[in-house]
Amino acid sequence: MQFSRWDAQGNVYLLTEQELSADSARAAVGDTDGILQIVTRDADSAEIVIWNPDGSTAELSGNGTRIAARWLARETGADVVRIRVGPREVVARMLAGDEVEQDLGEVEVFERERVAGLDVTAVSVGNPHAVVEGDPADLPLIGPLLETHPRYPNRTNVQVARRLGPGEIEARVWERGAGETASSGTSAVAVAAALGRRDAIVRFPGGPLRVRFEGSRAFLTGPARPVE
Repeated sequence: MQFSRWDAQGNVYLLTEQELSADSARAAVGDTDGILQIVTRDADSAEIVIWNPDGSTAELSGNGTRIAARWLARETGADVVRIRVGPREVVARMLAGDEVEQDLGEVEVFERERVAGLDVTAVSVGNPHAVVEGDPADLPLIGPLLETHPRYPNRTNVQVARRLGPGEIEARVWERGAGETASSGTSAVAVAAALGRRDAIVRFPGGPLRVRFEGSRAFLTGPARPVE
């Protein structure tokens, strides 16, 4: 199989136009965070499947769709592209260098609740998130505990985050089906939404991502580049 390797702030994906199954995705994923399968494409749009390392598929990935958008723009020369994942469509605009701004659509923030002795804010960014405000160093304990908790029958992505100052948040993320990853685009949006729905720079171990809001609509900006 032919793959290209891409990096989005430490979130590394393989990308292919060849058809995959759960078994072939698990066999090929290697040390990466997943595989982006291009199902169809034209000059300014593409449909993708996002494969997790365990062979499951994700409803959405901010970093994954950003990689797919940058790849398509390089292939076709388009400045604005649309990436479809299931029923969700992400509009991405190419900026200077490797930067891409994505319109991730409506974000829903739910009331905080107690889960496994923790105060948790559930957020939907087209995929499920459980945000805990606290010390990100606690993620290795909190992540697997909440991902598989009965409260989330389909499992959930988990973030532990704390404010560093006005408009700046530090976070670590445990991705459903992948474990801890260096960064996550939808997690950046979920964290910023849960901690006040204000524009913010969200700092992950892999690097910062920028989130801004227009009402309940979220826009995510960060880099995506091929790994040569």
